Amino acid sequence: MVHVAKALAAACVVLGALSAPVMSWAQTAGVQAWPNRPIRLVSPFPPGGTTDQIARLVQPALSQSLGVPVVVENRSGGNGSIGTGMVAKAAPDGHTFVVVFDTHGTNPSLIPNMGFDTRTELAPVMLIATGAMVITVHKSQTQKSFGDLIKSARTTSAGVPYGTIGSGSLAQLAMTSLAAQVGFPMTHVPYKGGGPLAADALAGHVPVAMATTALLSPHIRSGALVPLAVTSAQRDPALPDVPTLAEQGVKDFEALAWWGVFAPAGTPADIISRINRELSAALSEPTVRTRLTGLGMNLQLSQPMELGTFLDSQITRWAKVIREFNIRAGD
Repeated sequence: MVHVAKALAAACVVLGALSAPVMSWAQTAGVQAWPNRPIRLVSPFPPGGTTDQIARLVQPALSQSLGVPVVVENRSGGNGSIGTGMVAKAAPDGHTFVVVFDTHGTNPSLIPNMGFDTRTELAPVMLIATGAMVITVHKSQTQKSFGDLIKSARTTSAGVPYGTIGSGSLAQLAMTSLAAQVGFPMTHVPYKGGGPLAADALAGHVPVAMATTALLSPHIRSGALVPLAVTSAQRDPALPDVPTLAEQGVKDFEALAWWGVFAPAGTPADIISRINRELSAALSEPTVRTRLTGLGMNLQLSQPMELGTFLDSQITRWAKVIREFNIRAGD
């Protein structure tokens, strides 16, 4: 019996030694097998918007480098929170990602009971780009500088009407904060998206429009809209002749639109690192870079941790403005 027990023990040792490499190989193979089915790249806004354009620009390169189809899905609604929430609840297996806009940093304060926690249920992948907003007037208006706009606003108690892409938009938060800092009244006119805003701005139905350079720069170049200032700390490469607010006497004010990619929380770190690298490569292709910079985007191509820090700063900053001025998201 003793000999049998010793023989069994020896056999177990041998089997254990043999199984260890097999288990190690299996675990490694499991990681290497990713991705093993199509990847969903969600745009939480309608087709044609900037998040949709980014997703479709990187789609071919990602499909080629990862060896599986990358499918762009538009899941719009709730100021971007519907599609983003769907991704937050998706399996954290590296097959679902979302391209977000700056509303991702304001929605937590604008939308009660959003259904997911922006900070804890989504993992940062990359801050793709930032972009200035630009304050414009219709060419028929007399204002030619931001100082002129302040003077016009101070002549009436209600101030000058200005249009943005919607209630709770970053442009509304920025203009509200700016008007309070400088001391001039403005009346917000919310639109349901960039298309309606641009149409009314071009027709002169709203005297002032504030939005991203991506939306308004083509109309500035055509001469239909006159730019007064950009909201970045330095002049924007897309509009190099347009002065900053700082150049016109407004100190310590910057408001940037931004675009980023997130994954469901719990997505393995090695997968997030790989997607970060592949996105960086795709976005660095000359044709893609030219297209995005032409839209007024300044590429950042950050590491995941940098996006996490940036998001925290955005949530904190704009939450204060939202609370102080009782701003609500649009319907």
